[in-house]
Amino acid sequence: MSFLHTLSHKERRMLRNVVKTVHLKHFPKQYATDYEADKLIAVIGPETVEKLLKVAIDHKIDDR
Repeated sequence: MSFLHTLSHKERRMLRNVVKTVHLKHFPKQYATDYEADKLIAVIGPETVEKLLKVAIDHKIDDR
């Protein structure tokens, strides 16, 4: 089972923005969807997600 259900809506939105900006930037726009971002988040694991959330908070990703 994935740990994604433990994240709040705000955390999930921030992670999606980070993943789309950093990891899916070379994908065509129509393929850089929330679903694809969620799949990548599920694969990278909870430890990396914590680091990505810290980056999102430090760089105020949620404000964009």
